[in-house]
Amino acid sequence: MSAPQPAWADPGESRRASSDRALAFAYGLGAYGLWGFIPVYFKAAAAAPPLELLAHRVVRALAMLLAVGAWQGRLAELRQALRSRRTLALLLGTTALIAVNWLVYIWAVLNGRIVGASLGYFITPLVNVTLGVVILKEHLERPVVVALVLAAAGVCWLTVESGRPPWVSLSLAASFGLYGLLRKLVGVGAVAGLTVETALLLPLALAYLVVAERRGALAFLSGSTGLDLLLLLAGPVTAIPLLLFAGAARRLPLTSLGFLQYLSPTLQFLLATLVYREPFTSVQAVAFGLIWAALLVFAAHTLHRGMEKPAPGP
Repeated sequence: MSAPQPAWADPGESRRASSDRALAFAYGLGAYGLWGFIPVYFKAAAAAPPLELLAHRVVRALAMLLAVGAWQGRLAELRQALRSRRTLALLLGTTALIAVNWLVYIWAVLNGRIVGASLGYFITPLVNVTLGVVILKEHLERPVVVALVLAAAGVCWLTVESGRPPWVSLSLAASFGLYGLLRKLVGVGAVAGLTVETALLLPLALAYLVVAERRGALAFLSGSTGLDLLLLLAGPVTAIPLLLFAGAARRLPLTSLGFLQYLSPTLQFLLATLVYREPFTSVQAVAFGLIWAALLVFAAHTLHRGMEKPAPGP
C-alpha cells in the first residue's frame, strides 16, 4: 500500500503517478500477453521450416531494434557494450542460449508440443532459483526448497511414466534460465542486449537464407503472398513485446513483474489444449499439478521476499 499523501501534496502529481502505474501494468500485460499468443503466429507461418523462421526473426528483429535504438538515441549504449571484452564474451553466451531457446520453441509449436513448451516456461522461475543457489551461492530458504522438490517430483513423474525426459520443457527452461543468469551478469538493458544478440546471429541467419535460396528451399518469395507477409512480421512479433516489457520493467515493482510472467505460459497452455486440441493426458495432469503446486508455494514466498527480474520471453 502506498504511503498517504500529505495535505499539501499536488493532486495532479498523484493522478500522474496513478496513471503511470496503470500504463506500466498495461505494458506488462501487453508484453506477456503477446508472448502468450505467439504460438498463433508460428502456426500461421508453419509453411516455413523452423530454421528459416528463426533466420527471419533475427534479420527482421535486428532491423527494427536498430531503428528503435536510433530513434531513442541509444546506439551509444550498443557501441559501449561492444567495446568491453567481458561484456561481449557474455553476450556471445547469451546469443547462443537465446538461439537454442527460440529454435526449440519454434520446433515445439510447429510439431504440436505447445503443452511441453508451456511447462518449460512454468518451471523456468524455479530453474532461475536453482542457478542462483548453485552459481551465485544465494541462500535457499525452506519454502523454496519445498517448491523445488515438488517441481522435481513433477518432472521425474513425467519422465518415468512417459519413458523419456520431457526434453522440450527441460531444454526451454535450462536455456532460458541460463540466459537470464548471464544477462544478469552482463548488466546491459533488455533492448540493447537483444540488439547485440541479433547482430551476432545475423551472419549465420543470412548465410542460411542465401544457401536455402540457392537450393530452391526458401519459403520466402516462393509464391505465397500471405506467408511472405507473415515472415516480414517476424521483426515486430519479436521486438514489440520486448519494448513493452522494457517499459513495464522501468515502472513496475519487481514482484508485480514477476507474477505477470506466469501469464505467458498460462495462455500458451490454454491455446494448446482448447484451440489446437493437443492431448493432455492424466500423466501430464499429475506432473502439471505438482509443478503448479510448486509455483503456488514459490509465489506465496515472493510476496514477502520479492522476486528476481525475469528475462524476456520467447
